[in-house]
Amino acid sequence: MDLGLSLNIATSGLKTIENELSTASNNVTNASTPGYVSETANTSSTVVSGTGVGATSAANQLNISQPLQDALYQQNARVSGLTATSNSLAAVSAVQGTTTGSDGANTIGTLTNNLQNVSTAFISLSNTPQNSASQQGVISAAQTLVSNIHTLSSVYQAQRQGAQDAITSTVSGINTDLTTIGQISQQIMLARSSHADTADLANKRLEAMQSLSSKLGVTFTEKPNGDMLVSTQDGTRLPTRPDQAGLPNGQFQAPTATWPLSTKSPATLTPSMYHATDGSDQGVAGIMLAGKDITSHLTDGTLGANLTLRDQSYPQMQAQLDSFSYTLINRFKAAGVPLFTNGGTQPLSSDPTKTAPAGLVGLSSRIAVSTDYQQTPSLLTANSDGGQTSALANAVLNKAMGSASASTSGSLAAPSTSLGPDGTQATGYDGTQGLTQLATSLTSSQAGVISQNSSDLSTATSIKTSLTTKVADVSGVDVNSQMSAIVSLKNSYAANAKVVSMVQSMFSTLLDAVH
Repeated sequence: MDLGLSLNIATSGLKTIENELSTASNNVTNASTPGYVSETANTSSTVVSGTGVGATSAANQLNISQPLQDALYQQNARVSGLTATSNSLAAVSAVQGTTTGSDGANTIGTLTNNLQNVSTAFISLSNTPQNSASQQGVISAAQTLVSNIHTLSSVYQAQRQGAQDAITSTVSGINTDLTTIGQISQQIMLARSSHADTADLANKRLEAMQSLSSKLGVTFTEKPNGDMLVSTQDGTRLPTRPDQAGLPNGQFQAPTATWPLSTKSPATLTPSMYHATDGSDQGVAGIMLAGKDITSHLTDGTLGANLTLRDQSYPQMQAQLDSFSYTLINRFKAAGVPLFTNGGTQPLSSDPTKTAPAGLVGLSSRIAVSTDYQQTPSLLTANSDGGQTSALANAVLNKAMGSASASTSGSLAAPSTSLGPDGTQATGYDGTQGLTQLATSLTSSQAGVISQNSSDLSTATSIKTSLTTKVADVSGVDVNSQMSAIVSLKNSYAANAKVVSMVQSMFSTLLDAVH
C-alpha cells in the first residue's frame, strides 16, 4: 500500500475518532440535563475511484423522534398547569374544614358545620328564650360562622392575587425562553449556511423549548433553514426575534424578559377587578402581543393554569360565597331577625354585579354579625311587649333555616347566575335550596374542583412518565454504552496513532536510504 495513502487513512481516522470521542464525552456530561438529546457522530468513508482513501466527519445527528418529543412538550404543559392549580387550590382545601370527624360522621369546621351550629344554638334558645347563656350562644355561633366566611373569602383573594403575581413572572420567563430560542435559531441558520455542525446548538435550543413547554402550551415547527417557529395551541404565532414580527433586529440584546409579551400587574386585586375581553380597563390587564390582547389564546402550562385560576376558578368561588352571604342576610331578615348585616349602613342591593357593601361582589368579606344583637343579645327573644318569647327563634328555624320550599323562591332565592363584577359567573347549583343545603352545595362544588384537578394531575403525570420513558429510550443518554464506546474509540485511536508512527518511521528510513 502507498505510504502516503496509509498516512492519510490513519490521520483522517484520528480526526474522526477525536470527533466521536468528543461527542460521546459530551453525551455523558449532559446525561442529566433536562431536554438534552443524545448525539451520534456522523462518520463516513471517503472513496476515490473505488478505493478508500480515509474517513470524514459530517454534522452530528440528534437521536430524536419528533412525534414523541412533541407529545412530551404537550404533556409537560398539562402536568405543569395541573401542578400549579393543585398547589394553589391546596390553600382552599386547608380551610374548607374536615368532612369526617372523629366519630366518622360529623363535619368539623366546614361552612355547613358552622351553619348547623347556629341552628343548634337557636334550638337551645327556643327552649330557654330567657336564658342569657342561650342568647349569647347564638351570637357566638353566628360570629364563628361569619369568621369562617371571612376566612374563605380571604383565601380566595390571596390565591387569586398569587395567581396574578405568578402570571406576571411567568410572562417574563416565557419571553426569556422565546428570545433564547430566537437567538440560538439565528446561530443555527448562520452555521448551516457555512456547513458547520449545529447539533450542540440544537441541543441548547431544545433545553429552552423544554423550559417554555412547561410554562405554556406551544407547538414548534422547524423550517428548512434551521429557524424555529413557535405557536400557541390554537395557532397564534409567538415571535422569537423581531424579524419574525416584521421588525428590524437589534432592538434589544437577546435573550430578554420584556419582549414579545407584555402585561402589568395591579398592586392588589379586589373582587371587583376582572380582565375585560373588550379591552376596557377593569383593573386586570391582559397579556399583549404587538398591541393586541392575546390572553384567551394562552392556555395550558403554568401561565394558562394561573389565568384560569385568576379569571374563572377563584371568581366563581368568590361568587358562590358572596351569593351565600347575601342569602344568609336576606333570609334572617325575612324571618324578623336581622342577625347578619353587610357591615355598613347602606341597604343591600339585589343587583348581583354591584360591589359590597351595597352589592354582592365581595360581600363575603364584609358580612358581619349585627352590632345591635352583639350589644343586646336579648333582642333575639324580645316581643312587642318587652317580654321574652321563643317566637323569633322559631321563625328563624322555620323560615331562615328551613329546608327548600316555596318560601325560598323569588327574592329569598340565592342568586345563582349573572354573578361577579362582569356578570359572567354562576354558582352551578339551585338557589332555592335551604341554607344548609346551599352551604353543602358550595363546599361540595369547590371540593369537586379540587378533587377533579387531583385526579387529572395523577392521570397526566402517569402519561408524562410513560412518554418520558419512551423519549429517553430514543433520545436519552445510556451512560454505560457511551463509556463502553469511549473505551473502544480510545483503542481505535491508539491503533491509528501507531499506524501514523510506523508510517513516519518508514518515511524516515526511506529518506535516510535515499541520502
